[in-house]
Amino acid sequence: MAGEVLTAHPIATKPIGLLRWLTTTNHHDIGILYIASSFLFFILGGVLALVIRVELAYPGETVVDSSTYSALFTMHGTTMIFLVAIPMLAGFGNLMLPPMIGAKDMAFPRINALSFWLLPPAGVILWMGSAEIGWTGYAPLSVFDPSTGVDLWIVGLQLIGISSTMGAINFIVTVLRLRAPEVTFKNLPLFVWSVLVTAGITMLATPVLAAGLFILLLERHGMVTFLTPPTGAPIVWQHIFWFYSHPAVYIMILPVMGIISEVIPRLAHKPIFGYKAIALSSVAIGFLGFGVWAHHMFTTGMSLTARVPFMVLTLAIAVPSGIKVFNWIMTLWGGAIELKAPMLFALGFIAMFVIGGINGVFQAPIPVDYALQDTYWVVAHLHYVLFGGTMLGVFAGLYFWFPRMTGRMYSERLARWHFAFTIIGLNLVFFTMHFLGLAGMPRRYYDYGQFANLETLWTLNWLATVGAFLLGGAQLFFIANVARSYSRGPKVAADPWG
Repeated sequence: MAGEVLTAHPIATKPIGLLRWLTTTNHHDIGILYIASSFLFFILGGVLALVIRVELAYPGETVVDSSTYSALFTMHGTTMIFLVAIPMLAGFGNLMLPPMIGAKDMAFPRINALSFWLLPPAGVILWMGSAEIGWTGYAPLSVFDPSTGVDLWIVGLQLIGISSTMGAINFIVTVLRLRAPEVTFKNLPLFVWSVLVTAGITMLATPVLAAGLFILLLERHGMVTFLTPPTGAPIVWQHIFWFYSHPAVYIMILPVMGIISEVIPRLAHKPIFGYKAIALSSVAIGFLGFGVWAHHMFTTGMSLTARVPFMVLTLAIAVPSGIKVFNWIMTLWGGAIELKAPMLFALGFIAMFVIGGINGVFQAPIPVDYALQDTYWVVAHLHYVLFGGTMLGVFAGLYFWFPRMTGRMYSERLARWHFAFTIIGLNLVFFTMHFLGLAGMPRRYYDYGQFANLETLWTLNWLATVGAFLLGGAQLFFIANVARSYSRGPKVAADPWG
């Protein structure tokens, strides 16, 4: 890419032991630590999803009771968002941002290490609590739940927020102060653009969630009454939570868009089409992302005057995303495309992200939202964006930069099997959820045996469960590929893609 200044191969020697990984402040090592720990939590969160799907495969209580189901649901969502997607992409930022701008390391290496080492204890605290309040922690349930698990959930999220904020400061300062003289904002690699905008979103949004969590903790212990009657209102928590959590969607997708903008031109053997448009569209998403949070709250009784602007902005934010998709397709047009694993996952990302974007735009009009809100349609939309989008993009980046991380090449055959089963399983489980939503099944429900259309819901849930196991099983190809290639893969240069 224009302006990119890749440094020498970082894998000069093999790791020298556990002490290196515990004490390192090197951006490359910390990037690998982020990615490895996030993938561990990805496996744990995936196991929770499979248990949820087993429970829903048949009506009535089958493998867990309702209380355990609620804890599984809470921890699956919390883990996948706060312990997988966000830190995973911070790992890619650590791995590739300094070499792309010609910097030797991050601006604050020790703070960078601290940012990572806050995450494992945060994950342990969250899992120790196993709260039963849903990953959104809606009041008044989160206020009056007597379990200490909710307090641990709050503390864990606060630690993750501190980690994210310190990491964002580090990314911003590194780009502004340490880039090589020939790297300017006119030729900054598109991945760096995406990380920079993401860091800005993190800096603005995360303190709001931190304040909300602090208020929630105080209210749980009787010190304030902002979130419960008679002096407070539960809708206040929803405003605080979604003011963070909708921009957080772009925290989880913008770096992936940057990865795709690096993979496609390399493996299509063409310069990126519309560099300025892609860079500016990232900035536009960053701004517009702060104006759409209340589309999650159309059914809460907000006035029409308040709802209409959020509806318009929700429709408008599809435009910069559409610009990116158009430019990626134009980059592919006429290119000498190599259908290697990174390109396969990049193409899968584009297709799945378009589906996730279209079903989100479909739901944006207020009357349609009334019919679909809190149904499995929303679950389908969320997972097409965050798995079909974020995770497919993550796998594109992992395969693309695997040689840089390890000095070895992965197995293309295993990577193709990984892609094939992932795409099949993903669509079987999540596309089916659209029909569950249209059939009226609410999300978060433990049992659907009381519904009149039981047979339809049973069939659809069973298909979704089969798809979930196909999707989960597909990741075994990736694990086997990494294990085999790290030890026995052919040695290659840091950038074998030319």
